[in-house]
Amino acid sequence: MDKRPKLGLRPRPNIGLSGVAPDPVASKQASNSPASRPSVMQAPVLVLNATFEPINVTAVRRALVLMLKGVAQAEETNHTEVHSTHKAIQVPSVIRLLSYRHIPQQSRALSRKNILLRDRNTCQFCAHAFPASELTLDHVLPRSRGGRSTWENLVACCYACNNRKGDRTPEEAGIKLQRRPRPFTLHTSRQLMRLIGHRDEKWRKYLFY
Repeated sequence: MDKRPKLGLRPRPNIGLSGVAPDPVASKQASNSPASRPSVMQAPVLVLNATFEPINVTAVRRALVLMLKGVAQAEETNHTEVHSTHKAIQVPSVIRLLSYRHIPQQSRALSRKNILLRDRNTCQFCAHAFPASELTLDHVLPRSRGGRSTWENLVACCYACNNRKGDRTPEEAGIKLQRRPRPFTLHTSRQLMRLIGHRDEKWRKYLFY
């Protein structure tokens, strides 16, 4: 029996991802640290509708799945490559759906992923950015006080601030909320696209017109 581990899509070591600010420590260890690989697969990719209208931001991993399924094609790529057992694929920076998708003009579904996206993976108390795995959701008004799980009462929070706040309001815990939480609308999504677009010049021609 072949006991060799099965290889999935993975980035080639020693190659950075253009347009995304690298972590100094991760970059230094990129050549020999497997932990640095997921950062490439989770890097942001701009998603365009079939009409070239920007509609979403997804991760490299999801973008590659869409491309392999024939649902989307790459419009812009980076210099990084990922490898399957049979071929190498350039990591996309911008992809376009091959069929037009109607995007309803309404708020996104309330979910952990969308809360973190709205808050830019930044703790809303200490203002430090973290990987998604190091963030939790906090009820500004605790559930024990009648706080509900809504856009206006949920924020991204690091574990240290979450423990510090405990079952109290920010005022009672002596910490300040960075900004008032609001629903994630299409307008919010476009603002985030433009924010990320400042770091990746390949996005700009699709966002600023």
